[in-house]
Amino acid sequence: MLINSIFFINSSGDIFLEKHWRSVVGRSVCDQFFDAQTKASTPDDVPPVIVTQKNYLISIFREKIYLVAVSQMEVQPLFVIEFMHRVMDTFTEYFDDCSESSIKDNIIVVYQLLEEMLDNGFPLATELNILTELIKPPTIINKAVSMVTGKEGVSSVLPGSQLSNVPWRRQGVKYANNEAYFDCVEDIDAIIDPSGAVVSAEIHGNINCNVHLSGMPDLTMSFVNPRLLDDVSFHPCVRLKRWESEKLLSFIPPDGHFVLMSYHISAQNQVAIPIYVRAVISFRDGQGKVDITVGPKQTLGKTVDNVVIMVPMPKDVTSCTMTTSVGTYTFDPVSKQLKWEVGKIQPLKVPTMRGTCTVTTGADCRDVHPTIHVEFKIMQLVVSGLKVNRLDMYTETYKPFKGVKYITKAGNFQIRT
Repeated sequence: MLINSIFFINSSGDIFLEKHWRSVVGRSVCDQFFDAQTKASTPDDVPPVIVTQKNYLISIFREKIYLVAVSQMEVQPLFVIEFMHRVMDTFTEYFDDCSESSIKDNIIVVYQLLEEMLDNGFPLATELNILTELIKPPTIINKAVSMVTGKEGVSSVLPGSQLSNVPWRRQGVKYANNEAYFDCVEDIDAIIDPSGAVVSAEIHGNINCNVHLSGMPDLTMSFVNPRLLDDVSFHPCVRLKRWESEKLLSFIPPDGHFVLMSYHISAQNQVAIPIYVRAVISFRDGQGKVDITVGPKQTLGKTVDNVVIMVPMPKDVTSCTMTTSVGTYTFDPVSKQLKWEVGKIQPLKVPTMRGTCTVTTGADCRDVHPTIHVEFKIMQLVVSGLKVNRLDMYTETYKPFKGVKYITKAGNFQIRT
């Protein structure tokens, strides 16, 4: 058995849902996980794999929820981690929100999904197309029908796609307007020294798709510079042989939302950081001074949005009083986290945050140099420089689909028929 049990734990350390296969595993199995959670300074610092005397605990943290999978045999951790992320993605698609409250409000559907996604401890149906045919999403109409008739929203007929050689796509799909959207989303993981020089930088990217095409379309996508991509992983719909031989993505897409491809660009390639952060943080005579400035680089030409700056303060800091020119700030006295939500950076207004921090009497923080974490979002910009060369679509007869128009903007392209 790959997975014996899965526990859902909130950030406070309370188990609010659990699912077992074959036999029930006691909650005491999570004791070592709770110990690691207590010792960790942030939720992301909890070790993803914890080995106990009889079990293996594999966990992820998403949407302020820990998912802890218990296995009694040695397994590949990444396989289990990927499955748990797929569970959270499925809940998000079903409930539009994967919070603790939404899971509790749809507890019956949650157990039905877990029962279908994992069969006797092994992953079975993880594609959203198959699951939506088996279990109806919890709409108001479906809930009303279930209350009146007393029937559960589980189909008694096996989806036809599960028996075909294209199990990820529903059969008989028809749309009046055929549309497909492809979004390239990249995350920059970089370390920058106080002078602004880049110490290391890596890019993790996904190509997210939202496809609404009739029939059984066959798509091909080529890139101008495919050799930029390292450590590529694909959706099962992609034909691996064509990628290995031609560097061409050839696939029959699922219906709806899915991730076509994930990739990694190593630090060997030069990565241009699109924003700058200048910070001066010092502690002296029982007081700390903070002066932070953030802004886009002049060569960017794009709007920087959803900017959030987080500064982990020393444990001896008791309070922070700041003045911001843009956005708002908060200080958590428990986690010692100073958070500045800048939001959108206006072209003619440079965001700054200045203020002081109160330090516990007798504490010496002069040698402390906090690491600043910056999050931001820039629409229609691919930092890696990845560009789509061509996107073609064919019908079941392998003839070009008439009326296809494609736009190859940086970071966002779409086709309409």
